[in-house]
Amino acid sequence: MNRMKGQKFSDKHGPEATVNNLIKDKILANAKSGELACAVAFKIAGEINKPPAEIGKTVDLLDFKLVKCQLGLFGYKPEKKIVKPKTPEDPKLEDAIRAALVDDKLSCHDAWEIAHKYNVSKMAISAACEVLNIKIKPCQLGAF
Repeated sequence: MNRMKGQKFSDKHGPEATVNNLIKDKILANAKSGELACAVAFKIAGEINKPPAEIGKTVDLLDFKLVKCQLGLFGYKPEKKIVKPKTPEDPKLEDAIRAALVDDKLSCHDAWEIAHKYNVSKMAISAACEVLNIKIKPCQLGAF
């Protein structure tokens, strides 16, 4: 959710963007203090069979914050980012990460897929990316 000081999260979607009321109701039922955890956003997406990006967009339109990124990249206090660089134990992880790069970036979706394929935590993939100086982008929820 990149925004300039003084801007609202909703600004990035333009004035024509509309709120899906089903998603809005789910967010309102699950958010705490105007914040929705990444894992909860994905749970909502699964429950109502909507893409995670639609959940993220609605969070933005409500001017709520997405927090507690499952990759450890944003939404934690006070550090914001909690992932720490760590060299992967399995050298195949680095190969898988590098093979999935697009414009020198690893998508959040691909990071999750690699974690699943190699039976490691999502945070292990983002930690490896920190060591390798690889940015993870774009976020499946649209936060970055």
